[in-house]
Amino acid sequence: MLAYLVIREGTKWTDVYRLVPGRTVTVGRAATNQIVIKDERCSRNHVEIFQTRGVWTLRDLDSRNGTFVGERQIRGDYTLSAGDVIRIAQTHLAFVQDLSQAFPDHVAGGGPDRLPIGEETVAGALVSETGEFSDSNVLTSHEPTTITHRRNQTRFLVPGGSGEVAVPRLGQAAAKLCRLAFELASEPDASAVSHLALNGLFESTNIDAGAVLLIPRGHEGEVNPSELQVVASRTDREPSYHRPSSFLAATVLRDGEAVLARNIEGDSQLASKDSKGEWHATAAICAPIRQDRKVIGLIHGYSTSPDRSPDPDDLEFTLAVADNVALALRNLAKQQELAENLNQTRSEIQQLRKQLGAESELVGSGPVLAAVQQQIARAAPSRATVLIRGESGVGKELVARAMHYASPRKKGPFVCLNCAALTETLLESELFGHERGAFTGATDRKIGKFEAGHQGTLMLDEIGEMSPSIQAKFLRVLEGHAFERVGGSQQIKVDVRVIAATNRDLEKAVAENLFRRDLYFRLRVVEIFVPPLRKRPEDILELANYFLERFNIETGRKIRGFTPEALFRMQQYRWPGNVRELKNVIERAVVLARTDFIETDDLNLSSIAAASDSAELATAPKSTFEPLSLEEIERRHIHATLKATGWNKSRTAAILGVERSTLDRKIKRYELQPPNSREAEWTGD
Repeated sequence: MLAYLVIREGTKWTDVYRLVPGRTVTVGRAATNQIVIKDERCSRNHVEIFQTRGVWTLRDLDSRNGTFVGERQIRGDYTLSAGDVIRIAQTHLAFVQDLSQAFPDHVAGGGPDRLPIGEETVAGALVSETGEFSDSNVLTSHEPTTITHRRNQTRFLVPGGSGEVAVPRLGQAAAKLCRLAFELASEPDASAVSHLALNGLFESTNIDAGAVLLIPRGHEGEVNPSELQVVASRTDREPSYHRPSSFLAATVLRDGEAVLARNIEGDSQLASKDSKGEWHATAAICAPIRQDRKVIGLIHGYSTSPDRSPDPDDLEFTLAVADNVALALRNLAKQQELAENLNQTRSEIQQLRKQLGAESELVGSGPVLAAVQQQIARAAPSRATVLIRGESGVGKELVARAMHYASPRKKGPFVCLNCAALTETLLESELFGHERGAFTGATDRKIGKFEAGHQGTLMLDEIGEMSPSIQAKFLRVLEGHAFERVGGSQQIKVDVRVIAATNRDLEKAVAENLFRRDLYFRLRVVEIFVPPLRKRPEDILELANYFLERFNIETGRKIRGFTPEALFRMQQYRWPGNVRELKNVIERAVVLARTDFIETDDLNLSSIAAASDSAELATAPKSTFEPLSLEEIERRHIHATLKATGWNKSRTAAILGVERSTLDRKIKRYELQPPNSREAEWTGD
């Protein structure tokens, strides 16, 4: 039995959607749905409608604002009956199995429970005798409405009805063509479309043999008629189908017009023999299947009976069928292309996940790193917030990735944001998103990192650089409260696991009121300290060989290894930049190495001291030991480094391994001043 959804938006019925058994119809705000409702109160994927055990079922997909049938809110599955009106936001979808029920009286109060089927009323418009809905029939006077014609079901969609006898031949053809167009749209492949089209032609035209012929897929250039492939064929009288003559096929392919051919006694392919073996003249129809003014195939039909010959009306009908076949084939090609793209996208996603998983593996077999991996394994399955601490370059993001891919959230997104790289306003927008027009430059709505990381993991690097106002809002979201986009009023609640990372002394920042005490304790549920590379020298050579193999593949070089002197130098080096510095050193060496082995000169190691060596550097010039506080040692070391760089703050910050903003705060805190005004002006890069 046929079923339809008649769609109403506001005060107008706008569209009719046919429900096909075996196909699930989804309704929602996303463009991927078959029925798209452009309303913010409609969820991206709101409901789905499908047939099971002969009945149509409505299923709510956990929509945010609910689905209603009349005044009843639907939760889970609901069996639809003819006349039910589904309400989603301000859109109504009437479920009918008879199109005459599709245009009811005004739907008041957000939609009735059922359509007023059978009432002699109209909704501001009339339905004509042919079943066409016309806005030109809108009633503008105050005269009472009069019903002029009634139809319980359109005869155009009822095959074999008794009323067809009184319908002119052209009307019968239109009705059959209408049904055929509906049926063609539901076929799964080109062969099924072609067979269905032939059956419709045999039923409605004077042919008893025919076929659908298509140009091979991917064919370029001019087509020879012999290259056409028979996709479907049928004969009612002859034992086999005969292809069209080369002249007939070439004419249609060249001109792109349907032709009716007669007087073809000499063409043995289109003639029939009588009992004496003599050939009788027949007629043939050949119609082009056209897409974008290009002929992609032919519909060929002919009669082998002298008493039954195709006429111009048959030619008209065959051309209409050919155009519908072209549209059905186009839709099938698009569906196949979408399916192929979807499969390719899924494959690419799987490959990217594998690559990300590989990059989340921590390289090293020493006991120090093994302890870190054990902490990751214990903390990964939980939802607890994690604080990762360690110097710059030790691989805090790599630890966060390893924890994500070892957790139940590994199929969800992993989103990373550096809090020190953005201003306060931009950081708030990046975290929570913004609405269009929220500030200058906000031309479109943007979702924040919290929304992007829904059902996944959000890593916030340099959490210590977050401003106090953002800290307060961030803490509220960590506590499980909903948030709003910048410039918005809609409450948004997400499921995200937060991993924070920093190289700052958060305890000192808390003592100086630069970091919220409650946020510090909320972040420090699970704390993982990543040791610097100099604290795990047993991993240096393993990491060096790992990076060597990686950059050999990327650059195409065939470096075989390191010289003994280079290996010794790497083990003795303090690695102030940690693993990041080792990676960059190996990459440079692979690119610039002059031989098959990396030598000491290729390493180009720096003379910058490691962070833990600062106190030693600060007190080295002293001939006798002078007890100093850590604060005084830091002040002296920063001042000495500024003097050594000519008060170049960017270089000083890079040497000290801190952010430029951190250096500015320490200069202000320790009241450090250049020795003269000329140096005071030289603070740029």
